[in-house]
Formats: sequence, C-alpha cells, structure tokens
Amino acid sequence: MGEIVVVYELDKAVTMRVPRGAERPVRRVHAAPTAPRTPTATGPRTLCGKDTFAMEATCWKPSEHPGTQWYPEEYASGVCPDCDAVMET
Repeated sequence: MGEIVVVYELDKAVTMRVPRGAERPVRRVHAAPTAPRTPTATGPRTLCGKDTFAMEATCWKPSEHPGTQWYPEEYASGVCPDCDAVMET
C-alpha cells in the first residue's frame, strides 16, 4: 500500500450553529490513499469506500509516526471501523 492520508468526515448537522471561522465537529476519521501520481492529494475514496470530496484532509501522516496508530490519538473514539480493519492488515 502506498502513502495514506487521514481525512475527517465532518458533522453536517444543519441545526448546529458553528461560529464563523470555528471548526465543525469531526463525525468520523477515515484513511484514504493518495491520488495517483499526486502524493500530496487525497484519492477519491477512503479505504472503506466513501467519497472523500466533502472530507477534510489532515496534516497527520501515519508514515511520519511509526509505532503509533494511523490516526491522531485525540480522535480514537471516532475512527471508522472499516478503515481501521484495512489498516490493520
């Protein structure tokens, strides 16, 4: 497997008021391969098959953190179980 990018699926709740400039809450944390021939861009689908178009890429790169989980620890409770299963193999 090539380079992996961590992406956040953000909460889309319309009823939730988020102040301008504030970050929307992260709904789920996914892993996605980089785009073909563009190692700095996220590929079109996560490892679980979701479209990455509306997701937010993070600066966290699993390859830069050997010996740790593939996701930032503060988001452990929101990790996609399907992406996690693929990353474990």
